[in-house]
Amino acid sequence: MAIIDLTLPLRRGMRGFDWEPRFTLEQDGWNARTLHLYSHAGTHMDSQLHFGAGPETLDQIALDRCCGVPRVVHLPDTQPAEWLTPAHLGRVGDTFRAGEILLLATHWSRFVEQPAVYRDALPRVGDDLARWCVQRGVKLLGVETPSVCDVNSLEELTRIHRILLEDGVVIVEGLTGLHLLEDGAGWFVAAPLKIEGGDGCPCRAFVALPD
Repeated sequence: MAIIDLTLPLRRGMRGFDWEPRFTLEQDGWNARTLHLYSHAGTHMDSQLHFGAGPETLDQIALDRCCGVPRVVHLPDTQPAEWLTPAHLGRVGDTFRAGEILLLATHWSRFVEQPAVYRDALPRVGDDLARWCVQRGVKLLGVETPSVCDVNSLEELTRIHRILLEDGVVIVEGLTGLHLLEDGAGWFVAAPLKIEGGDGCPCRAFVALPD
């Protein structure tokens, strides 16, 4: 089985992540660190609690909602701040079946070292597309951007997240490498830590491809 890793590495100095030595091999006989981790750093999953869209917390999201058949929409020409609509989905939108996973391959992760583009000019999931996801039974929506919508607009952030989360669409943001995937091929997994009462958490996302 081949594995395609879709996860941004958490490294010291990136937004929302740092660490400090806790024990060292030289002094204590082993190495261990204390991690300082923002719950929405890097590749991460949101729960309903994140935007008050319901009572569900991260540890209450069933694992079968974190994996499934990946339907991949390739959008390499996506422009900064572009609104994404159902029309962008093309053939995937026409053939999508309830319970599948929708991944938007905008190739936006190539800008991860350019915050002014990656974070402040990201393409956004529009209201029509968010409602389409709910109506068509999208189990999980995955994006390469650090958020599904404009991080500098609390009104937009709240509105779009609530449309999706209130109806049980799991959101995974900050993916990378989606351009490597073929539509409908393999099995997608996004595995977060089981944090009691969690509003979100970085996760390891990948696709397993059969031999």
